[in-house]
Amino acid sequence: MASTYTPREMLDKLVSFPTVSRNSNLDIIHFVRDYLDEHGIESTLVPFEGGRKANLYATVGPNVEGGVVLSGHTDVVPVDGQHWSSDPFKLEERDGKLYGRGTCDMKGFSAINLALVPEMLQADLKFPIHFALSCDEEIGCLGAPVMIEDMVKTVPMPRAVIVGEPTLYKVVTEQKGIMGFETNVRGHSLHSSLCHQGVSAVTIAARLISKLDDMMQENAARAPADSVFDPAYTTLHCGVVNGGTAANIVAQDARFTCDIRAVTGDDPRDYFKAFQAYVRESIEPAMKARVPETGVTLDNITYVPGLGGNPGGEAEGLARMLTGDNQINGVAYATEAGQFEEGGYSVVVCGPGSIDQAHQADEFLSVEQLETGTTFVRNLISHLN
Repeated sequence: MASTYTPREMLDKLVSFPTVSRNSNLDIIHFVRDYLDEHGIESTLVPFEGGRKANLYATVGPNVEGGVVLSGHTDVVPVDGQHWSSDPFKLEERDGKLYGRGTCDMKGFSAINLALVPEMLQADLKFPIHFALSCDEEIGCLGAPVMIEDMVKTVPMPRAVIVGEPTLYKVVTEQKGIMGFETNVRGHSLHSSLCHQGVSAVTIAARLISKLDDMMQENAARAPADSVFDPAYTTLHCGVVNGGTAANIVAQDARFTCDIRAVTGDDPRDYFKAFQAYVRESIEPAMKARVPETGVTLDNITYVPGLGGNPGGEAEGLARMLTGDNQINGVAYATEAGQFEEGGYSVVVCGPGSIDQAHQADEFLSVEQLETGTTFVRNLISHLN
């Protein structure tokens, strides 16, 4: 007899898998595969990291065009250094809130979807519901692209993709595009009393960080008043700086890590190219004129495309019909939505819980949001019947 779960029971099961991104996610993927198999649903696994991890997609209902993809990531952020009131990998309810790592971000969404598989099967769907479960979203949305590439080839074109990141079931139609990069400055070290003969990597790094901030302030000065984003402009932020060895030594090395979060219509890669040109044309020549061996290297760490290329698309219309939300919403955090959009799909971000709870100690999903999500999926089932 096939296993059945309530959404709460399924959430308890999914949370019990400690799928921190540094770990394999195969246990949870195999659980989902076996659960779907019990219900006669075939899954496709798309290996990642040489098979140490995997993505999964599956179809409930007829293998025809016009279905809906319900997309969620299986990995969670670490709990290291956080002070939890209960075991983060065991669901605990207190005062109407369900605590555990990933409850909000974003196993709650997948728990609802999977728990309602029996209802999907009983409904005799006219259009399919597709599950898409990815790995390594939390470290740069790394796993989804290979899954999306495979789905484009094998899955009949769906009408919509709903990425169930926590939005309190507000319909998000725009997401900033994100690029992370590291800058390494190689200077020339001397005693600080002879600093005029050296090249201070720390000083160069400070100048470059200031340049990035200047670029951001220029964006802020021309930000539109009616933007869906907060902040309403493309940001260029430096989060980590390291360099130098002592106060009386001209720094030989310095490095800093930044991210660019670009509003719809901007491409973060264009800002990176502009910054790279500034380095090559305005900074490096003076460095190398003093000491030829000095220089600056720029390394792209990650790139996640933004969402917003299909306003008024089928996904937006469907999500608004299911939620009743008619506001225009945008988010600055990364999701896999832009990757699906690049694959040719109509996409929105819409799911249970608040992003305020994501990545926090005592992360929770309210019972109310779990119930709202259950109603959302049941209404979707009825719409596709």
